[in-house]
Amino acid sequence: MQLSKYARSAKFSAIRKMFNESQKVEDKVSFAFGEPDFDTPLPIIERACKEWRNHKTHYTANKGIPELRRAVAKYHADSTMPHDPDENICITNGGSDGIRVALAAILDPGDEVITTTPCWSNYFSQVAMYGASVVEVPTFEENGFRPTATDIEAAITPKTKCIMINYPCNPTGAIMNEECAKELARIIDTNDIYLLADEVYSNFVYDGNKHVSVIDYVQDKSKCIYLNSFSKMFAMTGWRLAYVIANKDIIAAMNNIIECGPSCFPEPTQLAGVTALEECTDAIQEMKESYDRRRKLICDLLKDVPLITCRVPQGAFYAFVNIKALGVDDMDFCMDLLYKAGVVMVPGSGFGDAGKGFIRISYATSDENIIEGVRRLKKYIEENYVK
Repeated sequence: MQLSKYARSAKFSAIRKMFNESQKVEDKVSFAFGEPDFDTPLPIIERACKEWRNHKTHYTANKGIPELRRAVAKYHADSTMPHDPDENICITNGGSDGIRVALAAILDPGDEVITTTPCWSNYFSQVAMYGASVVEVPTFEENGFRPTATDIEAAITPKTKCIMINYPCNPTGAIMNEECAKELARIIDTNDIYLLADEVYSNFVYDGNKHVSVIDYVQDKSKCIYLNSFSKMFAMTGWRLAYVIANKDIIAAMNNIIECGPSCFPEPTQLAGVTALEECTDAIQEMKESYDRRRKLICDLLKDVPLITCRVPQGAFYAFVNIKALGVDDMDFCMDLLYKAGVVMVPGSGFGDAGKGFIRISYATSDENIIEGVRRLKKYIEENYVK
């Protein structure tokens, strides 16, 4: 007897692979996880503890408690998307599951999902879960890791059901601009295709830039699916709390799908999410300022490392480093770097074919780790590649 075709073919995350491998190394500096190194703000924690003690331990609505859906709607009061808390908002078990459930609502076996790459590695398996397939549209360093309309349109077939994008981008740190957003919106409006916009890093944009959402330029909002998460905004990765905003039919379908999965989500966690949105938004700015400082620090340090280059990221908290001049496979490089220098980085090929020849560095870590990690990286390259 065999496991399912999906289980046998699902791609294992390169992030997790490097993390698991790094557990064999004692003296290490890790840049692997895209996780804020901040604690969840105390008012959020206190609200959850209070509600657990108040015996909020029962079933809740499949798509989330009304209080949290209303708080999300208020937070997005200026959104161009319809955001009625009863019809257009669904709470999900983290951003990853938000994507999974949204895809379950729209995909059939044989459908195609266009994804700009490099992209978050889980997209591939999430699409495959429903018998659909990812069509990669590569983005390139010289274009700021943004797609061209020509490349997107060339990838569209009668099987195309959705275009999935993530800006600010994990792993490249790229941000969307108005020109590209307008072109992508035109493609959505002139084709029978959904847009799934993963905007979990939308609060982390630097150098005076503003977050640009393709959704704002799409005329037919019924084609748009918006995802955001508390994980990055409020350093709540372990809380598993996110939300999707979409048309009422998609939200109704997601409600039914959630009933067949987790069924519902803990009320204290959701009430803590209300506190986050209503009382803790100042924490977002504090984290952003810290990430910005670390971004500048790591980019300055990387300039002194021979044979590699790094485009300065303008969003999220990742540096996507070009190692092509080393003439080595990026996975082999990361493994050798781990065992010889104790530095954990993620190979770019784990984020799609367009990521080959790059490595991803998360700078959501301390200044001390950044300084020590880049010191080790420089020493390793000098000893192994500089003649």
